[in-house]
Amino acid sequence: MVKEICVSEIYSEEDLNTLNGKHFGDEWIHELFDEDIDIFDDKGNFILSFRKNILKNTKIGFDNYKKFIYASRGRGASAGPIDPEQKYWKKRKLINTKGFSTGYLKEDGTPSNMKVNNHVYSTPIGFFDKLNGPLGKKLPCRLTAYTKDHYENYVEGLPFIQEIAEHYQKIRPKEFDKQDCRASLKPEFKIPETPFSTITINRNFRTALHKDKGDFGGVACLSVLEEGEFNGGLFMIPRYGIGINLRQGDLLIADVHQYHCNTELWTTEDQDKHNQDSCPSFQHVNKEVGTIGSEYDFSRISFVCYLREKIINC
Repeated sequence: MVKEICVSEIYSEEDLNTLNGKHFGDEWIHELFDEDIDIFDDKGNFILSFRKNILKNTKIGFDNYKKFIYASRGRGASAGPIDPEQKYWKKRKLINTKGFSTGYLKEDGTPSNMKVNNHVYSTPIGFFDKLNGPLGKKLPCRLTAYTKDHYENYVEGLPFIQEIAEHYQKIRPKEFDKQDCRASLKPEFKIPETPFSTITINRNFRTALHKDKGDFGGVACLSVLEEGEFNGGLFMIPRYGIGINLRQGDLLIADVHQYHCNTELWTTEDQDKHNQDSCPSFQHVNKEVGTIGSEYDFSRISFVCYLREKIINC
């Protein structure tokens, strides 16, 4: 039998609203879980289900989806507060910086029309609904550009994503069926044999406090693939003081409409020496760009699998 617990609110939603886009440390975790568990609030509402070492297709996933590591400046609150002294921003003249977003001056000295966020490794694959792109460009419902660029890897890596979906169906059948029924109304925008339309892939991305937006149902499946040694990166839902040690092979099914974030990633000197010799996948990364997470040789590649709400309109 999987352990089941109920938790009560420790920090109010109003308090957390004021901390949106901030980084949280381990001190916010009142109870850390590293075992199979189902967690509900004191009203019986689902918060998360966690299963240790349940995924077996990790090598297939890593070998194929490591091809999808691209940087983004559009991750909103999850990218964390802008630090003008951080390597990426020190090369630019920032204007109108506020919290987790900033403007900047272009090379000709004129202000950019865009407000951007921290430069982090985060890539959407699968399908996207209609979107107003930069400079007024309208993008139709589509397979994402990164998926097209590495389509063969996308397909060959699907057994990893399909395994996530298979366990999702067994562990949370009610939430799975709700999502799958909706996704099946637009099968051409559905990742085969899953209830998902989209997967966000992150590398060494310590997310700040945020809620996911644009998804259907509020429940997502999260997993991690690893190369090398590191510490931290704990998944956290501060409202209830919950921490989850999500590592390779684990599966987390969670209400991502709760505020959530990750703790800091860090290494020891011995781990750094080990990683220099045993982490070939991203040795080509230009660390001088200053993308957050590029300072490490290890890779913590996280996956967030979900159904986009507006896919139904495609």
